[in-house]
Amino acid sequence: MNNNVMLISEAETFTIKGLEMKLQGIGANINHVLPKMKHLEGKFDTADLIILCTDESISNNSTTLVYIKDQCADLNRQIVVVGTKREYEVVQTFIPKRYILGFFERPLNIERLLDTAEEQLESRAREARKKSILIVDDDPQYMKLIKEWLSDDYRVSMATSGMNAITWLAMNKADLILLDYEMPVTNGPQVLEMIRSEPLTAFTPVMFLTGNSSKSSIMQVLKLKPADYLLKTIDKEGLLKKLGDYFCSHDAKVV
Repeated sequence: MNNNVMLISEAETFTIKGLEMKLQGIGANINHVLPKMKHLEGKFDTADLIILCTDESISNNSTTLVYIKDQCADLNRQIVVVGTKREYEVVQTFIPKRYILGFFERPLNIERLLDTAEEQLESRAREARKKSILIVDDDPQYMKLIKEWLSDDYRVSMATSGMNAITWLAMNKADLILLDYEMPVTNGPQVLEMIRSEPLTAFTPVMFLTGNSSKSSIMQVLKLKPADYLLKTIDKEGLLKKLGDYFCSHDAKVV
């Protein structure tokens, strides 16, 4: 967690420079970026806070606003908007409110904005400290339920197929993978083989999810030597205890 703030604005005005100094005063690293596609691309991944400072030219930047919206959707981010009410209305035609953390009208109340910035950076820091879990299952409804159960305690991502999981793992790190044993096209054992064949993921722990509780089925699962297995009939309390016990034991071994 680096407290990286991406400050998007057309020009470094007196207000922008003052805001940069205040943000640096709370330990933020400022990356000033022009609101143009060639400057924005690849910058959102490392931004812990995104502040969009608008001006009268915002109505001519529809492509940029759509790109910001797409990045917020893909990376689960929100932005802070600084500008006039009219400029904010333009922003809202392209960026839905769910992606807007707050709006601050000019003339800017910097102290109020700093409070929001500190709160967001701390929230991101708390989130970064959580263990990352990837759920791989072809049943989206089941995955959404599990994600809802775990999201308070873990960072949870989802993949609906083995290939989606491999693609996700190429760009992200998981502390644990919950892998459906019986999936179409590429089943759980095949996905596990792919995970173990890649140097970056070879030692990532995998727990199988299985709906079959028969002894023969469980024996087949255990032959692949996963970190553990979970029956899909497990309830929320049981799942949280199972994962909590696993991470406690795993972290103790690492130390």
